Amino acid sequence: MKLLRSVLVALLVLAVLAYAGVVGYMFVNQRALQYDPAGEITELAAAGLAGAEQVEIASGDGLVTAWYQPPRPGMPMIVYYKGNSGSFTYEHERYAQFVADGYGFLAFDYRGFPTSPGAISEANILADALAAYDWVAERHPDILIWGRSLGSGPATYVASQRDARALLLETPFLSAVTVAAERYPYLPVGLVMQDQFRSNEWIAQVREPVLVAHGTADTTIGVSNGERLYALAPNPQELWIVPDAGHSDLWAAGIWDHARPFFEKALSS
Repeated sequence: MKLLRSVLVALLVLAVLAYAGVVGYMFVNQRALQYDPAGEITELAAAGLAGAEQVEIASGDGLVTAWYQPPRPGMPMIVYYKGNSGSFTYEHERYAQFVADGYGFLAFDYRGFPTSPGAISEANILADALAAYDWVAERHPDILIWGRSLGSGPATYVASQRDARALLLETPFLSAVTVAAERYPYLPVGLVMQDQFRSNEWIAQVREPVLVAHGTADTTIGVSNGERLYALAPNPQELWIVPDAGHSDLWAAGIWDHARPFFEKALSS
């Protein structure tokens, strides 16, 4: 019995040490695991946006690189908050469509992503998001906020701090820590995660009309995240759930056809 007890104690100690090692590894490397900044840069000259210009916006102790094109007279600006992977320049097809329909846009890389040097952190991303919005607000009165995936966090935060005309959230999370807890239920992510992006708290201060778009086959951020966040919005306008759509499928599925009437309604109210 003593031998068996000793073996069980030894196994328990090893299990505890192994678990502590996993938690320690996740804590030390969490930002490398959370963010995916690597990606190719599309040059503005190759993006088919003849009226756009590349600008640099001061944020914190650095600069963020953005593309900017003003709208046609009487039309609004879209401030676009990108997702987690690569550079904002990859989504130039979206910006071209905005421009074709008369909207202006500003899109940019958070510090630490391909075109904007610096360190990635929640604090820096939120500061960059506010800096981008404020830069546009100095030039245009009517601003629409669009946040995709990771960008839904800073987009919600900015809408809680500034007066935009509308907030569109594409494949949003309830909070980043919610997604992490769903993915790693055996880890104490709520205790050790530094960049939690608590959109579920910020949304309470969002007075703008809100559209949430999500796909039922999203394996990156489960569709229930979008549904739960929408339920918390003080001014919900539309919940667009696309059957069998994955995390990166909503543009092809026609999100712009939902965005335009949503924006038009918000601007007319």
